[in-house]
Amino acid sequence: MSHESLAGVANEKLIHLTTPGRRTNKPHMVELWFAVSHGRVYLSHEGEETDWMKNIRKNGDVSFEIGGRNFTGTARLLENKSEEAWQGKVALYEKYYGKASKETIEDWFSLSKLLLIELHPAK
Repeated sequence: MSHESLAGVANEKLIHLTTPGRRTNKPHMVELWFAVSHGRVYLSHEGEETDWMKNIRKNGDVSFEIGGRNFTGTARLLENKSEEAWQGKVALYEKYYGKASKETIEDWFSLSKLLLIELHPAK
């Protein structure tokens, strides 16, 4: 799928993310909030790492469904202070809550881990 296809589902509320289990390699699906920015998908999670996050640490190849469209990509956790993480924080916050100051956004994500999915090229 192309970045244009991803832009076409950016306003959907939920993503269904499937990761390969880190021990079993069996598909593990979760439903999450997400945001799209610059052809990338951003996710966040507050608190301890979940199974799906640990799965991504071991194998970043993921599939996901948004608005009835299926995609594949490579996911990775972001360093909290990186520019990529900031872009994700802004995209996520503005999608669900609207514009806010840098301080408000940083405070909102102070306990969160950010993840990025980059699409695999269309075949």
